[in-house]
Amino acid sequence: MSDPVVVRPRVEIRYCTQCRWLLRAAWMAQELLTTFDGDLGEVALIPATGGLFSVHVDGVLLWDRKTEDGFPDIKTLKQKVRDQIDPGRSLGHSDRPAN
Repeated sequence: MSDPVVVRPRVEIRYCTQCRWLLRAAWMAQELLTTFDGDLGEVALIPATGGLFSVHVDGVLLWDRKTEDGFPDIKTLKQKVRDQIDPGRSLGHSDRPAN
């Protein structure tokens, strides 16, 4: 008997190569993979142009740089991903309000 296939969420970070945002995208991917260790199926870095920087989970847009007028801080991004994939999950210090 084979094990059931577990489908885990796919995060896509689309970043502008013209703006040289690869390092920002890669750092955010690393943070998400570390925080959601074992809970994400993959984090894909997708090159784009035209100032694009967006984050999607399973096709749902969580962040768009142009709409949000900037980049997410990592705490906000982690909370948005958590709210999409596991709303009841605690993020520990990332859930505490700033002093």
